[in-house]
Amino acid sequence: MKDIKLPDDIAITVGSAIKEDLGGGDITASLIPEDQTACATVISREAAVLCGTAWFDEVFKQIDPTVAIAWHQSDGDTLVPDHPVCRLKGTARSLLSGERTALNFLQLLSGTATTTRRYAGLLQGTQTRLLDTRKTIPGLRSAQKYAVTCGGGCNHRMGLFDAILIKENHVEAAGSITQAIRLARSLHDHVEVEVEDLDQLQLALAAGADRIMLDNFSLEGIAAAVRLTDGRAQLEVSGGIEADLLQSLGATGVDFISVGALTKNVHAIDFTMRIVKNGS
Repeated sequence: MKDIKLPDDIAITVGSAIKEDLGGGDITASLIPEDQTACATVISREAAVLCGTAWFDEVFKQIDPTVAIAWHQSDGDTLVPDHPVCRLKGTARSLLSGERTALNFLQLLSGTATTTRRYAGLLQGTQTRLLDTRKTIPGLRSAQKYAVTCGGGCNHRMGLFDAILIKENHVEAAGSITQAIRLARSLHDHVEVEVEDLDQLQLALAAGADRIMLDNFSLEGIAAAVRLTDGRAQLEVSGGIEADLLQSLGATGVDFISVGALTKNVHAIDFTMRIVKNGS
């Protein structure tokens, strides 16, 4: 997998998750002698794309930095069911206390990466790129967007702060598509606007939008929009996109397809950690 930059908020995200789970301490793990050591193996019970190793590592770094972790695969690798993904060695208490939080990150982010890999594969052979959206789990946006890139997708804007996307309510508040784009142009050098029909598309083109989002267009409407635009702006398709539509949508020649399901409808991958007392 190509080198993909990790988010800079991993320690904060993990710290919050640990606090949520451990609170004032793991009272069940306290049943185990403090000096008892153990080994553990993590496996996936299903085929998947691995993602989340840095979050997994950070969990044990914060709980007990003496826990040693050896990975057999890296983010972006395809996992074979029931094969070791990583091995851990440390105190039994630390392994038990970190197990659920670490696996939660691994199962969620691998789920996002796996779904993205499947969707992106359906667009192979086209010029269309797969985008994520802001429909993410609160507090885990940067993590999920990293997972999308591990699966072969591309990131749309991170949030409301880094790109302009004019939607229906913005148009209503500004007075018109033309006025909204004019105001946006004074703030940012790249303006995207959402349109709901071909008439609005023509207004957006005339106003000089850089990218136009076709919201809930039919397949025929998308093809007509591609012909009408004729390369004057980038075109993005959005709105309840299902996997079985991707090949047909890509064949229209649109530049981007944004899919909220990549991060919103996550199928968590089934990972398990098997701990062996005094293992080696």
